[in-house]
Amino acid sequence: MSHRPAVRVTGLRVEYGPVVALHDVTFELAAGTSAALIGPNGSGKTTLLHSLAGLARPTAGTVDLAGDGTVAYVLQHPGERSWIPISVAEVVRMGRYAGRGLLGRLGRDDRDACREAMERMEVTDLASRQFGELSGGQRQRVLVAQALARRAALLLLDEPVTGLDLASQQRILDVLDEERAAGTTVVISTHHLDEARHCDLVLLLAGRLVAQGSPEEVLTEAHLREAYAGRLLGGHEHHAHAQDLLLLDDHGHGVGEH
Repeated sequence: MSHRPAVRVTGLRVEYGPVVALHDVTFELAAGTSAALIGPNGSGKTTLLHSLAGLARPTAGTVDLAGDGTVAYVLQHPGERSWIPISVAEVVRMGRYAGRGLLGRLGRDDRDACREAMERMEVTDLASRQFGELSGGQRQRVLVAQALARRAALLLLDEPVTGLDLASQQRILDVLDEERAAGTTVVISTHHLDEARHCDLVLLLAGRLVAQGSPEEVLTEAHLREAYAGRLLGGHEHHAHAQDLLLLDDHGHGVGEH
């Protein structure tokens, strides 16, 4: 008996005005799978995350989520919203609003989900603090706690550990491993080959899918050179290994990466 994949993307094309951000992207992800999106700036990583989250409307193709289709999305760079006067506990509780609405009363299950998420991300002691007063690593752990409180089948994270302190990086990566083991489908975008190698699958993007498969299959010198179009340093053409290559990117979002 065949099992329906947790995520099925078929012939996805996304345009922003005259710019084609993604073209003819097709892949499937099983439940309990972690996938890394990697590629140069403007390659479509964030656009693909937005498409999976239902935030970007496909010009063509389909995005099909199995089961209840619940999604939790941790966006990149929350700093621009740090001025909003809101406590850490309130930020985490927002992860439950999708099922209750902003004015809905949170029940015991909601409170339990929030408490568990904060404990896992080690931010319980910050509950009464203002979100805007936290360090970058603390903010990111709070936002991941918010996503965990959602208890979604699909967890999306846009460069979740970029620029964070080592302790926050490790806590987030450990929790993502726990989520995958519990059956959650986890998709992250990253600029780091080591993070991509840690996932079950890698989707290498350059406005299209250059390659997909296991880290060993995808993160080869040939595939990386094709995707990054010369934005690589290191190694001799015939003797370098993918792990010796340096990806030249500024970690920002290019055209179409809103």
